[in-house]
Amino acid sequence: MASKKSHVVCLPIPTQSHIGAMLKLAKLLHHRGLYITFVNTEYNHRRLVEARGRSFLNDLPAGFQLVEIPDGLPPSQANATQDVISLCESARLYLLYPFCALINDLKERAAASGSGFPPVSCIVADGFMTFSAYPASEKFGIPVVNLWTIPACALMAFMHYPKLIEKGFAPLEVTVWSRRPK
Repeated sequence: MASKKSHVVCLPIPTQSHIGAMLKLAKLLHHRGLYITFVNTEYNHRRLVEARGRSFLNDLPAGFQLVEIPDGLPPSQANATQDVISLCESARLYLLYPFCALINDLKERAAASGSGFPPVSCIVADGFMTFSAYPASEKFGIPVVNLWTIPACALMAFMHYPKLIEKGFAPLEVTVWSRRPK
């Protein structure tokens, strides 16, 4: 019989600050008794293990697992910072299939008789990961909640930018100064 414990799958956009914010939320949810599956790209997972050591994965508390899915980018140097624009575009194009495969694997693991593994009860996705979270949510009938990791003022600008363009307020004309004004 599957566990009655709630199981949250956390899906950050694969950039450092968003991963950090999602990881903090995941730790808080785990502290409150929820089972956590934290999803990372292969690239970021490898960097995390290199930074913390392989034993880091063995020292995770019970009920907290880190999993990796491919990001669709070619392998880069181990310590190189990935181009954020390429990373976001690749995530948009390639993460849905591996994310759905992961959710399906978690579902099958929970359905295995006597596993005690809790079924996924919720997806907490970065607000910029809707292109993967919402289709998976619909496919598997799992509710999704967005975590917006950007400041409120940036979120408001992001949300209202199309209206600013429509009204002709954006984009702004940029004046380039060849020297500092006196």
